[in-house]
Amino acid sequence: MFDEYKVDLPEGRAGQWQVSKFVVDDAASRFTSLRAALKGRGYLPPGTYTQLTRGETIVMSDTPDEIKDHLAFIYRAHGICLINGLGLDMAATAALRKPNVAHVYVVEQSADVISLVAPTYKKNYSDRLTVLHGDALTDKWPELRGVRFDAVWHDIWDTICGDNLPEMTKLHRRYARRCNWQGSWARALCRRGCRR
Repeated sequence: MFDEYKVDLPEGRAGQWQVSKFVVDDAASRFTSLRAALKGRGYLPPGTYTQLTRGETIVMSDTPDEIKDHLAFIYRAHGICLINGLGLDMAATAALRKPNVAHVYVVEQSADVISLVAPTYKKNYSDRLTVLHGDALTDKWPELRGVRFDAVWHDIWDTICGDNLPEMTKLHRRYARRCNWQGSWARALCRRGCRR
């Protein structure tokens, strides 16, 4: 269903970061359907997926739930876009496949993630993709001075948690006057979690 958004990254390791593949067989898929029935998320159809881990923590994967979380940005992406957080580069690649996207800037804090992920996509989109190393919450880049973004996506968190909301608010304020639309990964889920 979401195969067009799955990533095509080679496996590799840099520092504490790793890109690896994992397979979900029929039995495991059936088990995930039970979990999804209880939680509303987590169903994995049988297949091969890619994940980005830091140590033992899964930071991102190209599973259907994760792809759905990024669709708000992917559908709105056009013109000049900014993504805070490289991850597996799924959102940037999906945006760059759209002919109406002129350029995507990506800000990533980890040099190891950049070395693992960026070279694959720079080969295909070198003239339309710029990856900047730094902290999305505090750093400034001369390349972005005066640029107005058509869509901005913030995805710098490992987990869905209400503790992410203050950073989301900070990022939304930082770009409020510089973009036409912006969103944050799993913001609505974080807000719902805070209400419980």
